[in-house]
Amino acid sequence: MADAVRPRRWRPAPLIANPWLRHGLTLGAAIYLALALGTIDVNWARVVDGLDRGARFVGGFLQPNFSSRWDDIVQGMIESLTMTVTSTVVGIAISIPIGIGAAHNIVPRPVYYVCRSIIAVSRSLQEIIVAIFLVAMVGFGPFAGFLTLSFATIGFLSKLLAEDIEDTDPASVEAVRATGSGWFSMLSYGVLPQVMPRLIGLSLYRLDINFRESAVVGIVGAGGIGATLNTAIDRYEFDSAAAILLLIIGIVMVSEYTSSLIRKRVQ
Repeated sequence: MADAVRPRRWRPAPLIANPWLRHGLTLGAAIYLALALGTIDVNWARVVDGLDRGARFVGGFLQPNFSSRWDDIVQGMIESLTMTVTSTVVGIAISIPIGIGAAHNIVPRPVYYVCRSIIAVSRSLQEIIVAIFLVAMVGFGPFAGFLTLSFATIGFLSKLLAEDIEDTDPASVEAVRATGSGWFSMLSYGVLPQVMPRLIGLSLYRLDINFRESAVVGIVGAGGIGATLNTAIDRYEFDSAAAILLLIIGIVMVSEYTSSLIRKRVQ
């Protein structure tokens, strides 16, 4: 009796068909990684000292100290929350018209290119770089942080809003246009109902991001809880730094759960 034919096991096609080229690229990547790691100048004595400080920092989470810097923490939190709310509101107000103008299916080409250029400029600069520039321009304090977060919100929200508008069902838009309605009516009744739940979700998500970023930009002098956190770490007050981080984590978690409830109600 002939041997049973063994079934062939299916395997996906390789990304690079030529095996010599595939293995050559893998070997080249491995060599490059080895050379890159070799150029890193590691001070092992400092690493050993850092392990001890890291252990003390982790130990601070077991005994967070909210009392020694409570006044500074409260002031920093108020600044961060103020920066977060105001920058999110202003950023959304500016982002909506830019996002609408960056959707190629509802605006003329010149408007599209201008709005896309604004989005590209806003997205090309990282928040910490913008914060350093604005601190040098307007001085230390939460105003520089407010401008930084507003600028970052524009690039984030405008791009995602424009993509959502471009992905809307064209049948609804054409139905409104077929009634002889103008551009604003088409936008209000054909586009806005489709993107509103997504816009609210993105706005709440950006609120979370702006609060976390307010702690980062404060390190370079743009106000907020980041300045207090940076001072605590510089002075090796890891118990106070742990208390600040725990407050930040708690506020972000509350904001996340609240935004989830709001999105469910809207949808």
